[in-house]
Amino acid sequence: MNSWPQAMVYSLKMELSLKRLMTRRMAYSQAECVIKNIIREIGQECAHYGETVSETLVAFMVKAVVLDPSNGFNMDRNLTRSDVQKLVKICVDRLLDKKHPSLDTIKMQVYFDMNYTNREEFLDEHHRVLECRLSIVSREITDNRARSREELESLYRKIVSYILLRSGLGSPTDIKVVREATAALQSVFPQSELGTFLSLSKKDKERQLKELTMIVTGIRLFNKDCGKGGEGIDNLPAILNEAIPATTQHIDSQLQTSQEQAYRYTAILEKATENPLLMKDLEPLMIKEALFNLRQYEVFLNIILSDIITCAQEVEMMIKQLAAQMEQLKMTVQAKTAVPTSQVYPIFIALSGLWTSFQDETVLLSVLSNLTTHLGPFLGTHENLYNAQLIQDLLEEVEVKTDVFRIKESMGTRVNANDFKKVDWLFPESTANFDKLPIQYRGFCGYTFAVTDGLLLPGNPTIGILKYKDQYYTFNSKEAAYAFAENPNKYIEMIGEKAKKSAELIQLLELHQQFETVIPYSQVKMVDKHIKPITRCESSTQTDVHIMQPTIEKGYEWNEWELRRKAIKLANLRQKLTHSVQTNLSHMRRENSTQVYPLKSNGTQTKRENSTRVPRPQIYIAGLRGSNTASLHAVKVNLTRAVDET
Repeated sequence: MNSWPQAMVYSLKMELSLKRLMTRRMAYSQAECVIKNIIREIGQECAHYGETVSETLVAFMVKAVVLDPSNGFNMDRNLTRSDVQKLVKICVDRLLDKKHPSLDTIKMQVYFDMNYTNREEFLDEHHRVLECRLSIVSREITDNRARSREELESLYRKIVSYILLRSGLGSPTDIKVVREATAALQSVFPQSELGTFLSLSKKDKERQLKELTMIVTGIRLFNKDCGKGGEGIDNLPAILNEAIPATTQHIDSQLQTSQEQAYRYTAILEKATENPLLMKDLEPLMIKEALFNLRQYEVFLNIILSDIITCAQEVEMMIKQLAAQMEQLKMTVQAKTAVPTSQVYPIFIALSGLWTSFQDETVLLSVLSNLTTHLGPFLGTHENLYNAQLIQDLLEEVEVKTDVFRIKESMGTRVNANDFKKVDWLFPESTANFDKLPIQYRGFCGYTFAVTDGLLLPGNPTIGILKYKDQYYTFNSKEAAYAFAENPNKYIEMIGEKAKKSAELIQLLELHQQFETVIPYSQVKMVDKHIKPITRCESSTQTDVHIMQPTIEKGYEWNEWELRRKAIKLANLRQKLTHSVQTNLSHMRRENSTQVYPLKSNGTQTKRENSTRVPRPQIYIAGLRGSNTASLHAVKVNLTRAVDET
């Protein structure tokens, strides 16, 4: 009787849950539709004034305007029509203000986020695009059903074109390149084997095409090294050896120029923090926003420069491997008329793989160089807003300090970890991975930024790295470290409030965990990755020998056949009886033992020693040589002396 009400209650609960879920989904879809309409309307308004903006930039600007508390938007309630109109107007005004460094910084961040990917993802995407482009040519070959001679010749030409396109060694329209590739292909895959090729499955055909491409590429590279061919093949190692230093030098010069300008802006703002009147005079000049712009540009250049350094290391290693493979191939061939394919084909394939890596590094270097070039225009407002004379006037009686100089100034000072009980401090000598810890705020001092209205000063890790809630903070002075450690939450919230007013700080200072909805795509995978500090300390341990009683089973047997033998033996014993017998001669026997005295050594001695000698026998026989007479007559003479004469 009770099962019916329970079933009805459960059904009602399920219905209410479904209704809530549907309501949330409808609300989410409605909000998404509203946001899309707002973004579309803002884009149309900007286009009306002759400014083309991307949807990503508009979406970021909408988020920045909503986060700014000075605009008066309440994120806990739905937007009214007047709120939407206000939001659109503010976003359009900001997007059309070309003299504001903050807009340039946001544009730079959006551009870098949309165009930069890390090395592994870029190479994977590059290979995927290459495979997609070659799929049409590959399909024409694998789906071919050639029968006549003309069709087979056409198929062979398509295979040659596919090899050239995949290897990237020359153009398929260059007759010299085609002849050289055809000759190399005929040496490993003559046209007479097309029948066998056509009988293979599609996957086997694709695999064989890739293998033929690598072998032909290796043959052409070897011929080029021997001076017998190489038509249309660029010297990629030499090109990279020239391009990488040139690109690195260009980025270093750009980085140095932006850093020098950032140091000047920092000196001006540092001077203004001591003079509130000067700070008010500087607000219309937007030097603080210009400093954010330069620091963000510096961060992006360092990321690109790091990738180029990695590229240089890879190229240096591959050049050595290429030389070693070429030398091994020359030693294998040594002007022989015939060489086993099992010896040379793996080397050809290895050469092809190395050359593909050279091509990847060339494309990657080109993309990074273009990315660097396109970041430059986002610094254009500096020349328009600040002329050299204005900056020179603001720098009167001000010492411009570099980041390295500021860190050297604070060397020798250190936090005393014993002064704090609720927070942990990390130091170089006690932390193995000290240099690899993910420092908050890009390594800038959070306390100085919070209390000086946006002054970015580099932190010095040797003062001590504060560990608070699995986050790591550095400071530019011991006093700043002590002040921040007293109440970390206070200063973290202050920095978050400043980021709401200047949305470009979210990416500049990596505040993505506080603003999870504004995480850039390039850093989404890095949010959940935390490097734990590996602390080091001197310690010793001592253990007792055999703390627990040994549990070794001496009768253990692992061999199942031995176990089977023992089982059979025990089973047989169950059928046996043990008997004992006695006889008349044995029933009285018992064990007995006797005891004797051991023998002792004894000896005697006479008064004098004496000896005797037996005479030596001496017997002579005469007449053995014979005589004139016919009969032999011998005479025996005993000359042995008597015993008493000796």
